[in-house]
Amino acid sequence: MPDAQIIPFDGGNKAEPVVSTDEGVTANADAGTADEKVTVEVAAEPAPRKAPAKKIAKKAVRPPAKKPAAPAAPSATAKDRGTAAPAAPAASAAAPTEGRRAAAPSASAASAAGVEDQWDRRIAGTLAFLRRRLTGEYETDEFGFDPEFSQSVLAPALRPLYEKWFRVEISGLEHVSDTGGALVVANHSGTIPIDATMLQLGLLDHHPAARKLRLLAADLVFQMPFVGELARKSGSTLACQPDAERLLSGGELVGVFPEGFKGVGKPFSERYKLQRFGRGGFVSAALATKAPIIPCAIVGAEEIYPKIGDAKVIARMFGLPYFPLTPTFPWLGPLGAVPLPSKWYIEFGEPIETSDLAAGADDPMQVFNLTDQVRETIQQMLYQLLMRRPSVFG
Repeated sequence: MPDAQIIPFDGGNKAEPVVSTDEGVTANADAGTADEKVTVEVAAEPAPRKAPAKKIAKKAVRPPAKKPAAPAAPSATAKDRGTAAPAAPAASAAAPTEGRRAAAPSASAASAAGVEDQWDRRIAGTLAFLRRRLTGEYETDEFGFDPEFSQSVLAPALRPLYEKWFRVEISGLEHVSDTGGALVVANHSGTIPIDATMLQLGLLDHHPAARKLRLLAADLVFQMPFVGELARKSGSTLACQPDAERLLSGGELVGVFPEGFKGVGKPFSERYKLQRFGRGGFVSAALATKAPIIPCAIVGAEEIYPKIGDAKVIARMFGLPYFPLTPTFPWLGPLGAVPLPSKWYIEFGEPIETSDLAAGADDPMQVFNLTDQVRETIQQMLYQLLMRRPSVFG
């Protein structure tokens, strides 16, 4: 029987001891009625009197159920070493991601280091170039051609115009040999002879042998300040037969525009119609040196400065063959000097061999016939390119 505590009771006339048990049952404490259960009615106490502390049984509080621990990974035994337990998916998925994250900074650092090295080389090259310019430690040939200046200064300055503005497409480079002398004959147009520089850059950048085109220019080019010096350094020389023969005999690739100012300064209404090819001096030079003649057609230059008029009075004042009037120049001032972004095509035709005709280099009729053949070939090439071109600026 659980422990009991005797609590005094004053509710009746006769005070009887009452026993309080843990089961909530009261019993008489007399010896005679020990086994008899009695129900006692508890009355309210007449006066508040502090009763002794009642001992209340504490309910058993269950501890919170513990989650079952994850089963330990079985250790690899000799029996199951052949089939190892697969790794956790999260860990396996995180491994490549962490590898990529670790590789990204290293790749960025390597790229930054490469860019820094590239700039260092450029700065060092520029300083070395300036030092050679100041000390005169650079080479030129007998015509004044400066290969280093042409490739390091002129070509980079013209390349954005070639690639981004005119978007030149060049074809037929297989007809231009890697070595040996040859004469490139092309049509001339554009009001300002930009086509000559684009032809030079196209061969330098896209020919497998990066051939340097030595242009034959008019006297006026070398009489102009600054322009004449740049022309010499770029490889141009006077358009005369002795200079042409010396270059061809030396194995150089020579370029000539037989139309001259008649072609480059013709009105827009006569675009892509070849003018007279002069007296055929270029043919005589090719026959004398047995150099092949390579016809070349250039489409797109006619539209960069559409010539709609000629201010002849101003031209005579400055000693120019013409003073062009275009839809933008001189009305827009310096802005009118910006060429229109027409789409350019340059094509080289099959070479015309002259080795079997060298005996008739002094025969005027043979020179005339060969000159006319080259002119007709270039005119047909122009018509074909114009048919292939989708639009002027496309």
